[in-house]
Amino acid sequence: LPNFGRPTRLDHADVSALHGNDQLLLTTLQGVVNRRDPRLYFNYNKENFDVPWLDSTGARVTRHDNALDLIARYRREARGAILHDPDVPDSVNVATTLAGLEGAVAATAEQAAEHGFRTITDLRGKFDPDDILGTYRWQLDNLFPRCTHALLSGLPPTRTVSVDNVRWREVARETERIRDTSNREVRTFDLSQELSGEDGVYLRFQDSFGDDGWGASVGAVTVKADGKEIASFTPGTDAETPYLFDGLNSSIGDKSNRFSDGGGYFVYRFTAPEGTQQLTVDVDLWNQFLVTATTTAPTRVEPFPYFRDYTVAMRAMVFWLPPSGQTGELLDEILGKVEPTTPYAGWFSNDVAGEWGGVDRASQHAVEVIPADYYMNATVHAGVRAKVSDRVPPRPRATLRNRVYVTLTVGEGDNVQYCQRRMRQIWDDDKRGEVPTNWTVSPLLAEIGPAILAYYQRTATPNDLLIAGPSGAGYTYPGSWPEEALDAYTKLTGRFLRRTGMDLVYAYNHRNEEGDGWVAFDERIVRSYKENTGLRGIIQSWETGDLQINPAGLPVIGNFMPQGRAQEYRDTLVKHIEGWDGSKPLFIAGAVNAWNWAPSDIAELGTLLDDPFEIVRGDVFFKLLGDHLGR
Repeated sequence: LPNFGRPTRLDHADVSALHGNDQLLLTTLQGVVNRRDPRLYFNYNKENFDVPWLDSTGARVTRHDNALDLIARYRREARGAILHDPDVPDSVNVATTLAGLEGAVAATAEQAAEHGFRTITDLRGKFDPDDILGTYRWQLDNLFPRCTHALLSGLPPTRTVSVDNVRWREVARETERIRDTSNREVRTFDLSQELSGEDGVYLRFQDSFGDDGWGASVGAVTVKADGKEIASFTPGTDAETPYLFDGLNSSIGDKSNRFSDGGGYFVYRFTAPEGTQQLTVDVDLWNQFLVTATTTAPTRVEPFPYFRDYTVAMRAMVFWLPPSGQTGELLDEILGKVEPTTPYAGWFSNDVAGEWGGVDRASQHAVEVIPADYYMNATVHAGVRAKVSDRVPPRPRATLRNRVYVTLTVGEGDNVQYCQRRMRQIWDDDKRGEVPTNWTVSPLLAEIGPAILAYYQRTATPNDLLIAGPSGAGYTYPGSWPEEALDAYTKLTGRFLRRTGMDLVYAYNHRNEEGDGWVAFDERIVRSYKENTGLRGIIQSWETGDLQINPAGLPVIGNFMPQGRAQEYRDTLVKHIEGWDGSKPLFIAGAVNAWNWAPSDIAELGTLLDDPFEIVRGDVFFKLLGDHLGR
């Protein structure tokens, strides 16, 4: 993951209020400019996620009130514009790839004319809006030979943006915490109040409890106007497509259901025939649902701007191929064209299912994933001079006793944008350090965000331990790697672990054939880690917590993932140890949901876990576990 030089002076502007088209133009311009010398730095969100990192760049910063003024200042450094087609969303990615190759910006025709860019390539009318395969096949055949083969990038061409001042009416809500199908039934919702809208009726499904990951789940939908059926579909089928207004924050489950957990949602749009007096919707619905309706379009679609500065600067090919069916086959073809341990930076479509399928396909081709689709100003962060410590933190002394040892691990650290955004928010909680906690981070930050990693190292308390996120130097499933290539990944991981002073890893593996659980690491995988990394132990995603193995002399334990807030988490742990008689130590690797918890929650849990529990840092945990297994 190369850098583009050390930033010494930066022009900084807020682009959070700009339309995606303007953000796309500015971000691709940033890639062209920063490739030569990092000078542009933007704040993309009203939450100011990347503003706190400005000081760590060490650069002299000039702030500009109007980001668009910077286009005129730097226009001459771009050779011109690549015009994307508003009718073909995926042309945004092709335009980004071409922008990197041509030293140009990605823009609409109107933007190019307004800002004085000459047109280098006009993509309007070149691609069929319904032929995603054809669009990316053309790019693979015509552009990939000219692109760097040191990086692949998967970025969504567009994003969905919320519209302000939309008034929602609550239609239904589940008030109990229900995490199964026990409340599944077909419910009828009367949407006649919304018939006055000229743009149809929008029906939104959310999680009524956003903290435990069991949101609204829909199995089938039937719509009736004055008693006559006008629509009927099952999620995930072609019949659903005309009515799914916004499904980007949802997934398809194994029951042919659409669901969305936490802060996610999905929206259907229905249009009744003129003169309709009553509009009803029958929904097969379960889990923790919140259903609301409105007559105003709640979102709009615009280009997705993030991380494109880095792909443009790298001259990387950018694409967005769902990892299934024919698009998955084309994804396989692309992944097969690069060398082992080539990073795939970005993400995959279709939420959780896309994650599992995409990471598994990448792993099968010996490619590791860097979740980076929302990583901002990467061309600046990669070049910042910062001292990343290679020192392994001293381990507190501990003596093995007949206790229930718990180590708590905050997940998501493989995700470099999480390390940039959410982790900084919860890390700065003043309750951090009250309870021993493991924090997953990506060791690859040593190259793509050294000041970010150095900040966490420098400000860690004695109770904070940084460990590598799944599954080392990039997110991957080791069991899916070609046998002859696995050592290349663990050797890469070993180099980055030694460089960053980490000796524990939180790891994933591929799913079992039934798709309802993870496959345990076998001796071949553990031996590769042991010989090439210097790890003291591995926490493997297992969720039920019943995995405890020691192949090749390197302990592997499965994480345990209770749901809910601190009290419910504690109660689940108590139930989990009901059969323990106290005659020997017990070890539990507890997972902490980074999106819903903060150090304040961990501190509350710490006050609730009294005898026989003892919360310890991960290095202490594995020292004691090793002693126990050795006996």
